Amino acid sequence: MDAAYVFAVTFRLDPDEATVDPDRFETTLEIPASEPGADGWLFFRDRLWRGEIGDGPSFRRLASDRLGVEVVAADFRELRTDQGYLDALTREIAADLDRFNAESADEVCHKYLGSSIHVRE
Repeated sequence: MDAAYVFAVTFRLDPDEATVDPDRFETTLEIPASEPGADGWLFFRDRLWRGEIGDGPSFRRLASDRLGVEVVAADFRELRTDQGYLDALTREIAADLDRFNAESADEVCHKYLGSSIHVRE
């Protein structure tokens, strides 16, 4: 199984005793998705809402820590996954729908990920 959360991020460089031009750069950040049921698997619930980042400042801090530069903007692009991971994710969600206040795994996926799930072979 293979899956990653994909974000577009803009970061800024602010070196000591030097200048850079441009000082902002855009890149793609992929955060590996934890196995469904394993520690960290609820990343989507904790960070996303309707296919958008739920708490921008908190996510920018997380991205800054991971990249080692100041992230000034970030946008969620997709959960890039294979079918095996998506099947495991929906089974894990379906096993505890009360946790998500939902009636189906599809409702949960749409509630947090919007239409941004892309299955790749």
